[in-house]
Amino acid sequence: MAAVVYQRDKRAGITYAYESVSHWDKKKKQSRATRVLIGRVDVTTGEIVPTDGRRKLKETEAVLQRGPAPAEHTSRAFYGATYLFDTIGNKLGITQDLKQSFPSLYRQILSIAYYLILEGSTPLFRFEKWSSLHVHPYGKNIVSQRSSEVFSAISEEAKNNFFRLQGKRRLEKEYWAYDTTSISSYSEQLAQVQYGNNKEDDRLPQINLAMVFGEESNLPFYYRKLAGNIPDSKTVRNLLADLDVLGFSNVKLVMDRGFFSKDNVNGLFKEHLKFLMSVKTSLLFIRGELDKIYDGFRSFDCYNEKHGLYARTVQTTWDYEQRRPYKGDTLAGSKRLYIHFYFNIDKAAGDEKAFDRKLIGLRHELEEGKRVAEHESQYARYFELKTTPKRGTQIRVKEDAVALVKRYYGFFALITNETMDAISALELYRNKDVVEKAFGNLKERLNVRRMLVSSEQSLDGKLFVQFIALIYLSYIKKQMQSSDLLIDYSTDTLLDKLDVIECFIEPGRRLRVGELLEKQRDIYVKLGIEPPSSL
Repeated sequence: MAAVVYQRDKRAGITYAYESVSHWDKKKKQSRATRVLIGRVDVTTGEIVPTDGRRKLKETEAVLQRGPAPAEHTSRAFYGATYLFDTIGNKLGITQDLKQSFPSLYRQILSIAYYLILEGSTPLFRFEKWSSLHVHPYGKNIVSQRSSEVFSAISEEAKNNFFRLQGKRRLEKEYWAYDTTSISSYSEQLAQVQYGNNKEDDRLPQINLAMVFGEESNLPFYYRKLAGNIPDSKTVRNLLADLDVLGFSNVKLVMDRGFFSKDNVNGLFKEHLKFLMSVKTSLLFIRGELDKIYDGFRSFDCYNEKHGLYARTVQTTWDYEQRRPYKGDTLAGSKRLYIHFYFNIDKAAGDEKAFDRKLIGLRHELEEGKRVAEHESQYARYFELKTTPKRGTQIRVKEDAVALVKRYYGFFALITNETMDAISALELYRNKDVVEKAFGNLKERLNVRRMLVSSEQSLDGKLFVQFIALIYLSYIKKQMQSSDLLIDYSTDTLLDKLDVIECFIEPGRRLRVGELLEKQRDIYVKLGIEPPSSL
């Protein structure tokens, strides 16, 4: 049985790879191994580089060959979904960019990504069965050990090159949605697995994943792994630095209110980036501007029938500050800022009803003498207690405090430094849910809800391959939404419908595609893909 063995030369600092073949020694009655030098291991990519021009690792040769490997025997295999992914990969430049970034790994990466999409949460050790039934880019089985080696060989430099290439394919004027999610982990050996604000109320430690999506293309092109205890507002500065390293300028970002901070807004202004960001209406400068237009806000002219809410825009100024550590001073000035205000009467009524129920509960606690320590600040804020010898303790609601809270129910706000009307800003912001849906795909379909890997390199590599799979899923989802495919299919049923299309492989002959039903042909067309034919 052949295996690849690694051995490090401490004097030269080089790790060499050997092909080790085991055999049984009848005389000594024990297993023996014969080793043959294959090459040295590249410290950057983790790939095996042949030490001479005569011998190369068979796997590496197969990976670098262009097109499908020549057939060695007659067979039939499932091909319909593979054809779909191959065509999407060529259309979006995924295959080309992966090949440029990972010349000796891209076929394995693609095959594992295809497997993750089609098999969902099925563990990778079942890859062998899937591989034997499907045509896929690598064309051979990838055992569990080999998949771990692939994950570990995915370097940061190569990933960044892929992000850079994919980012250039996005529309220059497109807004990019930025958000984070938490991924729980059972591992105690990963440095970035920390307890933090888990967005799914999971009590396990976690890592955080930040991702950037194109709002028009609905495709991701960048992600970053973060320690689990880092709040959203602390991630923007590094995001801007990463985008600068990747060579992206004139960036437009859409973010939710968790990313708001004075430093972040100053940083966005400093980098001359356009942004659209949700903010809390409890912020003093937001309430100050809302109070100026409050009385006439719910006029008929401000009502938008399509969205069922009132909307108004205010132009104001942002008190800009830029710290200059090298000079030891701070530049101060003002920047133009737009605040889009919205009022939803149904949300206001729902919030008021919930608040009234909360007040009733608090009053019962006081009346029954069952005070809760965590509620003491709310007792003091909303109630006044007066005790007399004759009438005992009287509980009175502080009407002014209650009215102040209810005054801002139903309102929400967006801030931006780009000129646009309130409804356009709202629709742009709501498109940000593409990130939420993508996180759902990652956690459910691509099995990232709870990571089980035990090394940082394996985690980084596996996340990257899952990210590649997410690009394909995002494209398919967008095409399904823009056509009528969602009426008849879920993503699972659609892929199952195509996956059963067979192909026939014979030595010396071109690949021959089996019969296509009209419904299958219709799916390809609506996904923007030319249906397959025999090659």
